[in-house]
Amino acid sequence: MKKIVLTGGGTAGHVTPNLALIPALKKEGYEIIYIGSQEGIEKTLIEKVEIPYYAISTGKLRRYLSAKNITDVFRVASGIKEATALIKKLKPDIVFSKGGFVAVPVVLGAKVNGVPVIIHESDITPGLANKIAMPFAKKVCTTFPETLQYVPKGKGVNTGTPIRKELFEGKKQKGLELCGFTQEKPIVMVMGGSLGSVKINVQLRGALETVLKEFQLVHICGKGNIDKTLEHKRGYKQFEYLSEELPHIFAIADVIVSRAGSNSISEFLALKKPNLLIPLSAKASRGDQILNAQSFEKQGFSMVLKEEDMTYASLEKAIGSLYQNRQKYIQNMQKSRLSDGVHEVMHIIETI
Repeated sequence: MKKIVLTGGGTAGHVTPNLALIPALKKEGYEIIYIGSQEGIEKTLIEKVEIPYYAISTGKLRRYLSAKNITDVFRVASGIKEATALIKKLKPDIVFSKGGFVAVPVVLGAKVNGVPVIIHESDITPGLANKIAMPFAKKVCTTFPETLQYVPKGKGVNTGTPIRKELFEGKKQKGLELCGFTQEKPIVMVMGGSLGSVKINVQLRGALETVLKEFQLVHICGKGNIDKTLEHKRGYKQFEYLSEELPHIFAIADVIVSRAGSNSISEFLALKKPNLLIPLSAKASRGDQILNAQSFEKQGFSMVLKEEDMTYASLEKAIGSLYQNRQKYIQNMQKSRLSDGVHEVMHIIETI
């Protein structure tokens, strides 16, 4: 039996593509093992799918000055030692890394043991962890074609992002029941990433009365962000977070308003859902969401509204325009060959 170690963590975005690969890996006869952090979100997500999970010490890799950089150096060193010993014991045929700070010790541990590594980079510009890991990889899979310019020559492959198959299995009637919606008005799905977005929440609720004249709104607003004064508002349904129910909500959404995280927008592409992207500003991030949104806008998959330009009125206008032009975006997405990266990534794994 072939054996593969998956790694990646810190955020859900570093785990969900691995989850998407697991059914395909099982189908091809792989024994699957996951190496992650001791307390990260990856532990919870992977244990749900009953994959053996090994935890190692981790330290966050920071680009800024912090006293924690000193202590985390020792944690990273411990993680490398633990990962090296673990990979020596497990003897995998290959390691697939989705990035995040937990992945660096695993990639280095694989290199020491002579185990080939494949990396997947979701954003246009590689994150710090993947920049460190790239020299030790055989191949670097990318979501965006623009990323190839940042990858050593001969290593980069534009595969797209692996998408979880259950997202394609949503039931429209189930989604309508979850929200208490009818089919009388079109439905807008609004989400702000796994933690929600306070800025999007505020502007959306400010425009709510006007938007609800034309649409029904399902709002994934993030933990602790439910507005109890709006809980019985007709045509408006709030959720803190969705997991198993998410495919059913995707099924009823005519258009989507969202941040521009790579995994989320890749899912919109795979599902052919017209979308309005409101990327995190450069002040609040390293700017990767801005680049992601620009790429999807350039390819004709998305509309973009800058966070700095977002007001009640501009958000309301953009939603209306997106819905009116939705067919144009659907047609552009239908032309893309990278709507689901599972097949492409599996081909690279099998080749290596």
